[in-house]
Amino acid sequence: MLSNNPFILSTRQLPYFYESEIHRGHTGFTLSEMTSKHCIQVLRMQVGDQLQLTDGKGLLATATLAIAHKKHSQVTIEDIKVDEPGARVITVAVAPTKNMSRIEWALEKLTEIGITEIVLMTTQRTERTAIKEERLRQILISAMLQSRQVFLPRLSGLIGFGALLDQKRDYSHKWIAHCLEQGNKKQLGTAASGQKHLILIGPEGDFTSDEIALAMGPEYQFEPVTLGGTRLRTETAALVAGVLLKI
Repeated sequence: MLSNNPFILSTRQLPYFYESEIHRGHTGFTLSEMTSKHCIQVLRMQVGDQLQLTDGKGLLATATLAIAHKKHSQVTIEDIKVDEPGARVITVAVAPTKNMSRIEWALEKLTEIGITEIVLMTTQRTERTAIKEERLRQILISAMLQSRQVFLPRLSGLIGFGALLDQKRDYSHKWIAHCLEQGNKKQLGTAASGQKHLILIGPEGDFTSDEIALAMGPEYQFEPVTLGGTRLRTETAALVAGVLLKI
């Protein structure tokens, strides 16, 4: 079973850490205090042990511990690989739930399946109007490391429904998932490669009819979609939408 700790040691893989400041020009690097502490005090790593580092932007470095210190360990970079972002850009915009643990679960799973960007939005029926963004960011980092990915999803929030619609982003496809019999809804399917996609997931209680009409109107032209034959909770709907788009 996977640990909830954001720094994961696999029995078959090198320890894997997030360091936002590392870049491809480094031949050596000083680990952050958090990473150093975990390496030395938790994993009991010693000079000569190997580990891997990612910047969350596609870089993966394999390094060897050169100086073991609980606050500022240093490593020698042995190899650096840089992946290019995927051709599909998928943004999931979802209203945060009243119980934050439910939306935290959704953010974790969206990260694991490789969603590009997650936007937290407020709507007319959104009950939660404040979030702890740094806590949510740590959840994304933890999920990225657990799934051993090199891309950290962008996290945006909180943004109002109207402001989100007004964003000047060149999305190829824009969808709104809702439960009302409003519009000719199609089943959400796989997102096309090489394009940018945005899906809106409403709050507990769904979008209002006015919000749906606004999004689908001539100014914004969102397409109404269904996620299946059952009514889904907000966090489940966000995950199902992400999976359908990533298949």
